[in-house]
Amino acid sequence: MALVALEIPKVGLVMENARLVRWLKSVGDVVKEGEPLLELETEKSVVEIESTHSGRLVEILLDVDQEAHVGDRIGWLESEGVETGVARSVSAPASTQGKAPITGAAAAPSAPASRLPSAPVHGADGESANQRVKSSPVARRVAAEHAVDLRRIAGTGPRGRVQLIDVRRAIEAKAADTSSPSGTQPLSGMRRALARSMTLSNATVPQFTVERAVDWTAVHAQRAKLCAELPAGAPKPSVNDFLLQAIARALLSFPGLNATFSGDPNSPDARIVPANGAHIGLVVAVENGLLVPVLHSVEQFGLVELARLRREAVERALHGKLKREELEGATFSLSNLGARGPDRFNAIINPPQSAILAVGRQRDCIVIVNGTIQARPISQLTLTADHRVADGRLAADFLAYLVEILEGDTWRWK
Repeated sequence: MALVALEIPKVGLVMENARLVRWLKSVGDVVKEGEPLLELETEKSVVEIESTHSGRLVEILLDVDQEAHVGDRIGWLESEGVETGVARSVSAPASTQGKAPITGAAAAPSAPASRLPSAPVHGADGESANQRVKSSPVARRVAAEHAVDLRRIAGTGPRGRVQLIDVRRAIEAKAADTSSPSGTQPLSGMRRALARSMTLSNATVPQFTVERAVDWTAVHAQRAKLCAELPAGAPKPSVNDFLLQAIARALLSFPGLNATFSGDPNSPDARIVPANGAHIGLVVAVENGLLVPVLHSVEQFGLVELARLRREAVERALHGKLKREELEGATFSLSNLGARGPDRFNAIINPPQSAILAVGRQRDCIVIVNGTIQARPISQLTLTADHRVADGRLAADFLAYLVEILEGDTWRWK
């Protein structure tokens, strides 16, 4: 029997801290390995964290609404799965397709973890003005960091309690005020995560692009035929669903692009890691940023099921409710700006993925088909690839095959 320290795990490539939404177990409860233990709010979503050990929860060190950094100790689990006196580090699994574990080391607690204090905003009488407002600890701390007066915020929590989301909205409203002398605005959590990720991508990934036009005539005909046969109320496949299925087929035919690069290129440990299946991220525009939910094993689904899975993933992204496995595990992403988008654009790879496809808006263009002049719906497809994983010939062949699929009539409906 030993005590296992529960720590904040890292979820995603750029996560640094998280807020505790709620404990799913109480002190004294028995926890099974793989059982959900708590919920964390990261910069991108609310994720459910599972325990990597079986045992009994004996102490909780982090309260609801408090924030902590990756690796911070948040509780203790008494486990029979670890021998007494043997220190062992338990970390996240190497595969990015599993669920986020709570990491820990088997050892007795030497001292309770320090609480996360809220930086006060002091009033004229020396007492913290924000402390006098009914609010969560993390809301007070963030408000103090951004010089936000909680007395001016209408709380949306129970009995008017000011919550973190209320403070964030106040910060955004303050930043949007163009009357500010400086005209600057602080980064939201999501924008900060995007800034870190894209900076890392541009700084560490040698990226190149190839481009090709696609004629959507065949896709529109197949979509109209399929939608006419679907029962009322069934999700109707969109162009994105056809793209997802086509990309999955192309990735399986060109496994050189269905992989990730791992390690330092100057190190003998550097390697290309192939994926098991087609795991594709779909870029979704949300308030103040982007989210990229991942659809796993896309090759296993027909268009009807893909439509349902894609719609559900987009809904969870828009409401900040993505599951942990939906944030990781992709080798490829799709970014389609739709009818409002530009004719063409270059997308930046989302590390550690190896490629991303940018889809420009559809336009009626004059083309020559079998010697006749016709107007056809045309888009420009731009593929950005990691040069450490693929070269120009592979990327060009992949894109040519993808266009061949999209302009053909071989589709899996169910």
